[in-house]
Amino acid sequence: MDLSSLPREKWLGDDYLVQLGGFWFLPQFVKKNKRVINNYKPLPNDVILVTFPKSGTTWLKSILYSILNRSSRHKLAVEHPHDLVPFLEAQVFAEADEPLALAAPSDDRPRLFATHLPYQLLTKTLDSSECKVIYLTRNPKDVLVSLWHFVNKWNMENPDRSWSLDEATDKFCDGVSLCGPYYDHVLGYKELSLKRPKNVMFVTFEEMLEDPHGYVKKLGDFLGCPFEEEEEVDDIVKNCSIEVLSSYDVNKSKESTTWFPSPYNSFFRKGKIGDYKNYLSNESVQRIDTLTKERFHSLGFMYGI
Repeated sequence: MDLSSLPREKWLGDDYLVQLGGFWFLPQFVKKNKRVINNYKPLPNDVILVTFPKSGTTWLKSILYSILNRSSRHKLAVEHPHDLVPFLEAQVFAEADEPLALAAPSDDRPRLFATHLPYQLLTKTLDSSECKVIYLTRNPKDVLVSLWHFVNKWNMENPDRSWSLDEATDKFCDGVSLCGPYYDHVLGYKELSLKRPKNVMFVTFEEMLEDPHGYVKKLGDFLGCPFEEEEEVDDIVKNCSIEVLSSYDVNKSKESTTWFPSPYNSFFRKGKIGDYKNYLSNESVQRIDTLTKERFHSLGFMYGI
């Protein structure tokens, strides 16, 4: 695929993002994204976690893995959540149109994948399947701050390429962000969840963090594997807490993943609500809130402020 024909925008230093179907991606992911779009055929019992980057992906991967693999959830202590629940574009379809990783388990267990791809690029894939989709969204201001921290971890060895928060805010508000625009990404799956509630569950990071027990039960019911014992729910909530997960050596590792130029420990930070207040100026908060009212509140989706 010839990337030179696609729109591009300066993003970080000399780096740029490429636009595919109205959304912005790192150039090295465009071909991988196209592989997913063109070749991924979900099985009816596939489970796909979808997120905008830095919305709580690693945390919910851990929870979903534990719900669907209850007898082997102890693996989270020795394997990183991103290795247990692979990204379709970054891992599964990274090198091939028909990857071996798509082989169905012999025991009919659901295949569990994750993706950052927007619904607008997966419309045919998802509309033609009975697979289950869980979409996790997060307050845009916390997403922005988490993304800013994450990107700067790529550049620790090159301080000259540090990304200022003002620049990150400008790009985010302009929609030029990893897998952005953020608002289009969220609204695509919000609308899909209203249209197909049996197949798509839309949850917010804030609701889950405030009632993890209740949401683990809801997720079990949605995925067709309800819990019989409350203690089992409590066990998953405890073992998938940010505090417990971030204490494991595998998640503290400074080694980079094989599929992304970032260390394993960069996927765990605070996992808090409202951390943006420690970083964003009042002017930036007002700017993003105005955008949120225009994009979300005007459609009756009262979220993000």
